[in-house]
Amino acid sequence: MKLNPILLEVFKNRFSSISEEMGVTLNRTAFSPNIKERRDFSCAIFNENGDMIAQAAHIPVHLGSMPLSVKSAIENCDLKDGDMVILNDPFKGGTHLPDITIVAPVFISNKEKPDFFVANRAHHADVGGVSSGSMPLSTSLYQEGIIIPPIKIVENGEIDGKLLKFFLNNVRTPIEREGDFSAQIMANITGIKRIKELVEKYGIDTVKLYCNGMMDYSEKILKNLLKNIKDGEYEFEDYLDDDGISTKNIKIHVKLKIENDNAILDFTKSDPQVMGSVNAVYSITLSAVLYVFRSLIEDDIPTNAGLLRPLKVITKKGTIVDAEFPAAVAAGNVETSQRIVDVILGALSKAIPEKIPAASQGTMNNISIGGIDERTGLPFAYYETIGGGMGASCENHGESAVHSHMTNTLNTPVEALEFSYPFMVTEYSIRKNSGGKGKFSGGDGIVREIKLISDAEVTVLSERRKLAPYGLNGGSPGKPGKNIIYENEKKEIMPGKFNIFLKKGSIVRIETPGGGGYGKVN
Repeated sequence: MKLNPILLEVFKNRFSSISEEMGVTLNRTAFSPNIKERRDFSCAIFNENGDMIAQAAHIPVHLGSMPLSVKSAIENCDLKDGDMVILNDPFKGGTHLPDITIVAPVFISNKEKPDFFVANRAHHADVGGVSSGSMPLSTSLYQEGIIIPPIKIVENGEIDGKLLKFFLNNVRTPIEREGDFSAQIMANITGIKRIKELVEKYGIDTVKLYCNGMMDYSEKILKNLLKNIKDGEYEFEDYLDDDGISTKNIKIHVKLKIENDNAILDFTKSDPQVMGSVNAVYSITLSAVLYVFRSLIEDDIPTNAGLLRPLKVITKKGTIVDAEFPAAVAAGNVETSQRIVDVILGALSKAIPEKIPAASQGTMNNISIGGIDERTGLPFAYYETIGGGMGASCENHGESAVHSHMTNTLNTPVEALEFSYPFMVTEYSIRKNSGGKGKFSGGDGIVREIKLISDAEVTVLSERRKLAPYGLNGGSPGKPGKNIIYENEKKEIMPGKFNIFLKKGSIVRIETPGGGGYGKVN
């Protein structure tokens, strides 16, 4: 059957709107500030094989890796109507333990095999482990929290109370976690309902036809773009500051080969996996590749599995970009994903320099704080990523004080932060003159300063504290970030990754990196 281009556009928007509505449901019904305020979650729709059909405009590091979670659910669970699977195991489709995915089948044409799947992934502010916030300076996955293999959390429409009780008994904030789980389940119920309504209107055969058509269309658009890049091999490497355990820089290397309308990305020269938690599993590397090449396309096309067809990603098991169990991976999802993007963009800057910006801040500046809230006597766990400067391009200055690349969350508003946690925000500002200079300047970073009004444990996982975000074509690098602790009137400059117990009245100050500049100053 020949596809009607108008109807193709209708289905593109219908499926995207379903994903967005799932996100609205999750956002509105969540308990934690991290999900409710920062919107640290993502929603998407998949076909019967677990290939992504459509996504909401949520978080790239979640969405590019989520298909492996869906495929893992399919492989490990006998799914029936009314079931949902939960998982977070990074070596069975997950990314890092705080990112918990819930997958639900959608049965329409028969009761033996699902026609579609809906899924959402949310970052939970605590899933156990050795430190509050579950983003520790770990050396093993076992230290990072409770590991959930693909297992049914909902069966025949009923939540498995025993499994839920087991999980909640292993976290510091069980009431908050239970509320967020309920929100995730409701988001999937919303998606299932809307897909069934869509099929009722158009018929299952037509809907599936246009799902395949959307993937074919996205593949065609990317292939057309790749044809306009000069064939050749382009190499680039950049480094992580360290893994938080040693002080050694960690290399990430890519050899990008463009052949007609296909691209091969070879990461095998990247360093071996390390003791600290900056190791990335394969799904993270795949999500970074998908993000970069989707970003090159200026057209408003659907983001789906079709975009991966012209791309081949080669990694070596046991390396920083394809770690093996039981490697520590808490920071790989958030920090190493950013550096993988920097490396791919660096390679592309040699092929299409007019299209590629200088490096953005290159970190998510992860901060976790936990303890007992003196106001209530109850445990609390706070987690946030902090924005910074974007890299400048050949046409524009970089944006200041924003999230970039693999993260797409909001901030936690000061009012919500101080209401929910025993904190006082003493400064929240743009870090002036932190962007790299050039014909176009990089964006400035952020200053976030928090005063503790209860004793607390603080963990920071950050990058670009030693090695600055690179400039391009003569532009200067952005200014590296800085982490500072004020305790008992003493100032201490902290490393990029640290864990510390602080007394009430102490201040944590995070100064995030600026973006790189572009072009020489005339």
